[in-house]
Amino acid sequence: MINEERLWKRLQLLSEIGRTESGGVTRLSFTKEERAAKDLVASYMKEAGLEVREDEVGNLIGRKEGLNPEAAVVLTGSHVDSVFNGGNFDGPLGVLAAIEALQVMNEQGIETEHPIEAIAFTDEEGARFSFGMIGSRGIAGTLTREELLNKDKQGISIEEAFLLSGLNPDEIGKAALKPEEVKAYVELHIEQGKVLEGLNLSTGIVSGLAGPLWLKFIFEGEVGHAGATPMPIRHDALTAAARVMLVIEEEASKTGTTVGTVGQVLVLPGGINIIPGRVEFSLDLRDISETVRDEVENQIRKIAGQICEKQGVELTIEELQRVAPAPCSDIIKKAASEAFEKLGLEAHYLPSGAGHDGMQLMDLCPMGMLFIRSKNGISHDPAEWSSKEDCADGANVLYQTVLNLAVQKVNLTMK
Repeated sequence: MINEERLWKRLQLLSEIGRTESGGVTRLSFTKEERAAKDLVASYMKEAGLEVREDEVGNLIGRKEGLNPEAAVVLTGSHVDSVFNGGNFDGPLGVLAAIEALQVMNEQGIETEHPIEAIAFTDEEGARFSFGMIGSRGIAGTLTREELLNKDKQGISIEEAFLLSGLNPDEIGKAALKPEEVKAYVELHIEQGKVLEGLNLSTGIVSGLAGPLWLKFIFEGEVGHAGATPMPIRHDALTAAARVMLVIEEEASKTGTTVGTVGQVLVLPGGINIIPGRVEFSLDLRDISETVRDEVENQIRKIAGQICEKQGVELTIEELQRVAPAPCSDIIKKAASEAFEKLGLEAHYLPSGAGHDGMQLMDLCPMGMLFIRSKNGISHDPAEWSSKEDCADGANVLYQTVLNLAVQKVNLTMK
């Protein structure tokens, strides 16, 4: 079992780095705050008896050697960068729990066939450059030099940030791992939702990571005077848009797994006494099944077209982003289920609506995640909170899951 007090103390100490006036945390990638956080985490890795290094994209890695050093490695971890004024658990919990698990193994003399590495990925959040998961993309071998040209608000590119941090952008390919070198990746994370809280469960097993589809709907109607245009002859772009929004809600709700969100709306000309002639709105559509998500999308498109044709409104739909969902591996889910059973905890499966580093590793190795309960479902905010007890439950499940994946060797001479 992990050391609950040690894990909690480290979480609190790490939260002091990048502390904001409102009690949140701002640790953007390649800043002095992130550097300080990585240095502190590196000290914990050394305390845990791990071999510490940083790779060519800045990932901080602590290795516990296996009985077979040539065997494929089991990866576990998360990130220590944050959004602007974020919370203290999103990312750091997964990193510190991974270190804690390996430290306990070393303290108890537990050996495994496969090596295990605790990892703090570089820039998962993407808050600084509007381009995230740099570290996991690097390990997956999908990070390109062109992507390093993304800039922050001060005009500094990722490439320049690399150089300022002592990294060579020309060597990012050296961080990539081959499929035969990695056995599995498992990450502990806060849920960032209310499912576990509603079920009164401290922990859960992630079934898959939903892939976001972003669309932009543009409705072109006819501007008219609000008082002088009779209802039967109007071509109101907003009325058509509103009806389509209801269709989105209805169609997404039918599957039980899909979520659809209209987050941005533009109404023109925008006068109180003018019939809207143009409306634009965004749609964020997600599901852990690409087939289900795309079926919902097609149904929305079909009905939206019928609505607009009936109202004499022209509809254009632009695709902004289409990311494939990432189902979690049965190998990871089985190892986690066995961990829950051994610890006497109820195993509940739930999807992740948010993206995580594991999505980038899906084609590299079996990938999976564990969630712990988030108070009120709050995340990316100073009010983000998970209890000490829930953090310990999650870390214990991670500990046992990693042992299952790395294949613990029992010393028969030990009692």
